[in-house]
Amino acid sequence: MRRGSMRFLITGTAGFIGFHLARRLLDDGHFVLGYDGFTPYYDVTLKRERHALLACSNGFSAVEAKLEDIDALMRATERAEPDIIVHLAAQAGVRYSLEAPRTYVESNLIGSFNLLEAARRSEPKHLLLASTSSVYGANTDMPFRERDRADHPLTIYAATKKAMEAMAHSYAHLWSIPTTCFRFFTVYGPWGRPDMALFKFVDAIEHGRSIPVFGGGETKRDFTYVDDLVEAVTRLMARIPEVGNPVLADGIDDTLSPVAPWRVVNIGGGEPVGLSLFIDTIESCLGRIAVRDMLPMQPGDVPITFADPRLLEALTGYRPSTPVQEGIRRFVEWYRRHEAERAASRPGGP
Repeated sequence: MRRGSMRFLITGTAGFIGFHLARRLLDDGHFVLGYDGFTPYYDVTLKRERHALLACSNGFSAVEAKLEDIDALMRATERAEPDIIVHLAAQAGVRYSLEAPRTYVESNLIGSFNLLEAARRSEPKHLLLASTSSVYGANTDMPFRERDRADHPLTIYAATKKAMEAMAHSYAHLWSIPTTCFRFFTVYGPWGRPDMALFKFVDAIEHGRSIPVFGGGETKRDFTYVDDLVEAVTRLMARIPEVGNPVLADGIDDTLSPVAPWRVVNIGGGEPVGLSLFIDTIESCLGRIAVRDMLPMQPGDVPITFADPRLLEALTGYRPSTPVQEGIRRFVEWYRRHEAERAASRPGGP
């Protein structure tokens, strides 16, 4: 093992965020065992492509199994011997939770419970778990602060993520597992999920299809570029929660538990962008005009997400800052290159 390198177990490495985090850690000389179930929620080919890129590194190994398979998860954890576990695998998607709520219970509750059991046995130096800004639900206080009440989730997706945070706190307390839960805010970038707005909009505009604009284009999101998120997560790895050792800084209300080595942290830049401006920027980057199908808000959607990033900055000295114009430009470049490569690989060429 290279001097200074660490061993990681990351769930969801075929997914958007897990892929980017694993690639960063591998580039930094660490060893990563990726655990992913390759569920068909979206294009599995894209997931295979991500894992194939990770497999180019000698430091990467993979296990293909679902979180619900506790025996497979336990074996993978024993094999990984992780210094750090990062739990990113989940059934994602706010709107899909209206169609298939049971999948969220199976993956985000049962699967996360299995992951906590694996962490209890392996005793990592730090357990990090991905939550979501959706847990703030009907909260109308802006920006969202980690200490705000999150008792009114609007979707089963948000409810399962909030429940995961609570389960993780109990395990941190009972078994002294240092645990950080981070709440993501609308992550986007190259290799993104096809079900998310940026990918859907770019793909539709490029192929001359209309795009659905919910809420009349008036909604706002605290978009977080994926490289910024990965930087924040890697910095948080070194900030291991300790009972009785909170952040002491003016204006910072640390979420460190008084009875467990557990805290929750927002990962967002604190700069919400309106959906109409977001689409304007996509049009500018593509050099094409969108046909906008204006629609009402969907059930479970919220009008705005808005992170308070001060705790993250106090812990790590960092907050996401990539302008949405730059992030969208990078995505469009990747999308066009990726589509061209796919076309060239088909029989008969482009």
